[in-house]
Amino acid sequence: MRLNMKDKTYQGYKTDDLPDVLTAEMLARYLSLSKRRVYELMDLSIEGGGIPCMRIGRSKRVLKSDLINWMNELRRKDEKRSL
Repeated sequence: MRLNMKDKTYQGYKTDDLPDVLTAEMLARYLSLSKRRVYELMDLSIEGGGIPCMRIGRSKRVLKSDLINWMNELRRKDEKRSL
């Protein structure tokens, strides 16, 4: 199933269905966060828990592979805290 920008939410989609390069709007829909919060996470350092992103002019984009790695790292940190 491919994502459709006209959809109101991307929840329930697998990461395999995401495009290789994501916008803040796509991330907000997929993660069920506000677009403002996504930009805040993009502005944080990676060490501080921020989403790795790249700038193209004034735009910011996230590679799907970086998103997957970021989510896996969050999961690992949560597992360590719950021990």
